[in-house]
Order: sequence, then structure tokens, then C-alpha cells
Amino acid sequence: MDSYQKCAKVFKALCDPKRLAILDQLRSGEKCACVLQEPMELTQSGLSYHMKILCDSGLVISRQEGKWTHYRLSEAGREQAVKLLRAVTTPDSDQGGGCPLCSQ
Repeated sequence: MDSYQKCAKVFKALCDPKRLAILDQLRSGEKCACVLQEPMELTQSGLSYHMKILCDSGLVISRQEGKWTHYRLSEAGREQAVKLLRAVTTPDSDQGGGCPLCSQ
């Protein structure tokens, strides 16, 4: 069941309109948390909540610069998410139980 929980983090990250809007903002490049917060009308704690989910999913990477956190899209996370979606939506009678991507 742990492999399903790991894989579900990707889908959890993608199932919220605010997180999709954040991902859309990050498509143009790395952004400071303060830049992401303004157009979203989120509190600092609200943004932090969404960014934790995005980072835990592997879709977003963060780095500290002084007191500010900067976020960017993860190329490796994107590739894993695409691979996961393809794996869970492709019929395969030879495949065993469990999440097809995470159980590898």
C-alpha cells in the first residue's frame, strides 16, 4: 500500500486549482515565494501548504536564498509524472499488483 501512497502524491498535487495555477506560474521559470503569493491571494501559510504538496510530489523543487524560498519545476518530476500516468492508464495483463511505477 505504501507504493500507492507514494504515487498518489503526484495526483494529489494535480487535483487542486490553486496548485495548478502555481504550476502554471512556474512554467515561465523559477519564482520566489513572495512572487507566487501575490496573484494567488494566498497567505504565507496557505502558499506554504500548497508548495509542500507540490514539492512532496516531486513536481517542484525548492531552494533557499537567504530568508526567501525559490521554486521551480522539476524536469525529473515531470518525467516521473508522465511515466506514472502512462503506466496506470495502460492495460497490461502481465503486470502484477501494486502501483506499476512505484513498485519498480
